[in-house]
Amino acid sequence: MPELPAVVITRPRAQAGELAAAVAALGRRPVLLPLLEIAPLPDQTNLKAVLAGLAGYALVAFVSPNAIDAAFSHIVAWPPGVALAVLGEGSRAALLAHGVSDANARIASPGPDAASDSESLLRTLDLGALAGQQVLIVRGESGRELMADGFAAAGAIVTTVAAYQRRVPRMCAELAATLHGVLAAPNDWIVTSSEALRGLVALVEQLDGMSVSKLQQQHWIVPHARIAETARALGLARVTLTGSGDVRLLAALQS
Repeated sequence: MPELPAVVITRPRAQAGELAAAVAALGRRPVLLPLLEIAPLPDQTNLKAVLAGLAGYALVAFVSPNAIDAAFSHIVAWPPGVALAVLGEGSRAALLAHGVSDANARIASPGPDAASDSESLLRTLDLGALAGQQVLIVRGESGRELMADGFAAAGAIVTTVAAYQRRVPRMCAELAATLHGVLAAPNDWIVTSSEALRGLVALVEQLDGMSVSKLQQQHWIVPHARIAETARALGLARVTLTGSGDVRLLAALQS
């Protein structure tokens, strides 16, 4: 029986372990290839100042588990009465790791059958109740403006603060060897960020003797239409759109 393709997991390393274990449990070989590195801000003065005033916000929205972990390194206790909003189960788990749950705080997130994205969160919230209220968005240095625009359109007073850096890794001998290995034959790639996909193309362009056309032979499994659109814009046609959540990503590997 021929060996199944490897499953290349491109999430930041800290968020890849659970998915890799689930892939291995399916009898597939996971390959960790983090295409984004998460790093602390060089200057955290503004982040600390904003977080010191948490009690003044009606709602604090975190865009990712990384945003939660970075912010809670400066939060001693969550202020009573301040609601939280997150995009998915991974962020709920991150909050729980810091002692915040539905038992002691109001946490809003899209339902289990909804996509884990800003659009779904905005549909979940009672935006009208936020008119004239202070809302804080905690995210990386770069990101989509859709969430902030949605809150502002509802009449909320929106503050956005960066909590961490997100960057494509620099080319090195180890990364080059991994890329050559996974691009030598068609494999299944799980990509959960458009930024990561664009970064991958930039990295492959730096490889000696390797053409970006090798990427066209790969199978791309993505959870969001926005990432699928990015893939196709980059000339990658073998794209499977699953919807959000690891369960759907894993189901795509089995289909």
